[in-house]
Amino acid sequence: MKTVAALALIGILAGCATPPESGSVYNSYQTMNEQVVRMGTVESVRNVSIASPESGVGTMTGAALGGLGGSEIGGGKGSIATGIIGAVAGGLVGQQVERGAGRRNGFEITVKLDSGELRAITQPADELFRPGERVRLLSNGYNTRVTH
Repeated sequence: MKTVAALALIGILAGCATPPESGSVYNSYQTMNEQVVRMGTVESVRNVSIASPESGVGTMTGAALGGLGGSEIGGGKGSIATGIIGAVAGGLVGQQVERGAGRRNGFEITVKLDSGELRAITQPADELFRPGERVRLLSNGYNTRVTH
């Protein structure tokens, strides 16, 4: 019975996953909106890591699974103690898994606009940029992305 509950919990939490962001992917709410286009030249590109905020799903899932697994060991008060230890250990492991899964490679791209201004934009590393390349900066007032 506990195994069925654990599998159901995993299935529910898997539905909370969000698609990866990309400089080349637009969400539906970002379409059909005007963007300001500025031209410039790439000055430099620096590798960075982009960390997504932790949702707590990894910690909760790990704690639930660890608690269920731990409670299967022993009997009576021993079962309760191992369940608590399993929940704490599972929560810590789940937190680390979520933290690692929430990181992706990115670029900090510094662009010298034709106006002479410098701008630095950080975005996922899904498109390569090299110093000296001509690029476009697309801005909607909230977000800016660099494209070829």
